[in-house]
Amino acid sequence: MSLDPQSEVQIRRVPASPEDLFRLLDDLGISHETRHHAPVFTVEESEHVTAMIPGGHTKNLFLKDKKGNFFLIVAGNHARIPLNRVHGLIGAQSRVSFGNAEKLMELLGVTPGSVNAFAPMNDHENRVSVIIDEPLLENDRINCHPLINDKTTTISREDLLRFLEHVGHTPQVIRLSEPEGASQE
Repeated sequence: MSLDPQSEVQIRRVPASPEDLFRLLDDLGISHETRHHAPVFTVEESEHVTAMIPGGHTKNLFLKDKKGNFFLIVAGNHARIPLNRVHGLIGAQSRVSFGNAEKLMELLGVTPGSVNAFAPMNDHENRVSVIIDEPLLENDRINCHPLINDKTTTISREDLLRFLEHVGHTPQVIRLSEPEGASQE
């Protein structure tokens, strides 16, 4: 008995866990160090964490355009990204807005407050374009949540780029943030 393709249930992959991420980093020979802390949901809440861990810390924006294209912007935690102008720089088909929690889980396998540069490992269909704000890469060491917001994992900038390439998400590196003191229109 054959099933009608339209009636087949789509098999959904379970999102990777931090342990899955650490195994992958180990398999790739990527040196990493992880610190545990209370969950943090915003840059402001994470200030005590960033003060303890040297290197560049990230904030991550999950965005979509009106044509259904999705983007993950990885920037320094204090970067000012002009959302009203970023669409032209990242290749969006229209102005961008924040993607919702359902799409975030579906595409990147994380919840709001846990968006991070490692999450593209869950995007097996390559539906999310990864963009790194160029100034972030001025840091030798980059700190990201390892798929959950109660830990911070430190890796080198070169290894972050290598990781993203390995999971099929070679990032575009573009200067998106405005320099300190620039006016926000």
